[in-house]
Amino acid sequence: MKVIEGGVTAPKGFAASSFAAGIKYKDRTDMAMIVSSAPATAAGVYTSNVVKAACVLWDKEITSKDKTVSSVVVNAGIANACTGEEGLRYCKETAEAAKKILERNDEVLVASTGVIGMQLPIQKIINGVNALANSLSDSLEAGTLASKAIMTTDTVNKQVAVEIDLGGQTVTIGGMCKGAGMIHPNMCTMLGFITTDCDIDKALLQKALSENVTDTFNMISVDGDTSTNDTLVVLANGLAKNKKIEKEDSDFETFKSALNYVMETLAKKMAADGEGATALLEVTVKGVDTKENARVLAKSVICSNLTKAAIYGHDANWGRIMCAFGYSGVIFDPNKVTLSFVGKDNTITIFKDGFGVKFSEEEATKLLSEETVKVLADFHSGNESATAWGCDLTHEYVSINADYRS
Repeated sequence: MKVIEGGVTAPKGFAASSFAAGIKYKDRTDMAMIVSSAPATAAGVYTSNVVKAACVLWDKEITSKDKTVSSVVVNAGIANACTGEEGLRYCKETAEAAKKILERNDEVLVASTGVIGMQLPIQKIINGVNALANSLSDSLEAGTLASKAIMTTDTVNKQVAVEIDLGGQTVTIGGMCKGAGMIHPNMCTMLGFITTDCDIDKALLQKALSENVTDTFNMISVDGDTSTNDTLVVLANGLAKNKKIEKEDSDFETFKSALNYVMETLAKKMAADGEGATALLEVTVKGVDTKENARVLAKSVICSNLTKAAIYGHDANWGRIMCAFGYSGVIFDPNKVTLSFVGKDNTITIFKDGFGVKFSEEEATKLLSEETVKVLADFHSGNESATAWGCDLTHEYVSINADYRS
């Protein structure tokens, strides 16, 4: 696998565009479109929140059936959640407008992010669709601009692309996502879009996506809130001309591994860009009896507000971490746990055999001041491991969310 420049426009046959529709923001682009020149197979995973946005319901209906997709239309600023039948009607009107201007009969996916409870300004959306369709480009820059247009409280755009070889053919996978707050996925994440020119069976595309989600997007958290709009879709148009993947063979495993890299990279970018965050918190748990228990233990720490606050203060307060392990619901022997901070140049063991270990507070503070703070916990009770990603909790997080709606 080779990491390359770009995002959603890196694979063959995909173009993108961005536009300032004035939906909520007055000084930036707020709509994006992704279009495949060939009908694309689609797979998706969505929020587990009982309150689902209209666009989530729309996309689930399409990706659950054997329908090809031509494009995705995304808006930022208004979430189109808790908007009733009118919200669903606006999804349909958006899709119909895209079909008309693109002169395509394939399905159109829609996605929204922003304030819950407000109706979309549908005429601005329709105008935006027309403008987007008239400015499509397959350039890497167009993909980058699209990734910026879907941002809300994000401070940086998030994209990645890779190439793999399947039977002598170069297959490319590209992706972009947005998300900085209301991030605690239990199916995927805020908004994520992945494109590939791989020729792959729909059921296997869905299988690769669903299985990869468990240890990528489902292992991040910023604030413990699962969004109403969580959407992650993959479009595969087959233009790489590889031998179609129709069974779980070596080509499938190669594709699935590359897709995992794309998804993990995007997930980590979101965790690092958590609202107000100054550090990415990475927690790896190993030596656990089951994979699920390892996941639960790791996520318990990244979701601990006390631990997140300690990381912000560069305070090596290992008690916060052990406490989070203890209330996770997983039964373990604390006397077997070894807990360490792992830095770029050194590792500091802070807890072992049931007791705190003497260490240099100065060195620990220095390590905890790095952009990525890594925690390693060995439970010495099995062979399973898991990694979760979060961020520190800062004063800025409260400031951002205290007046988000206004």
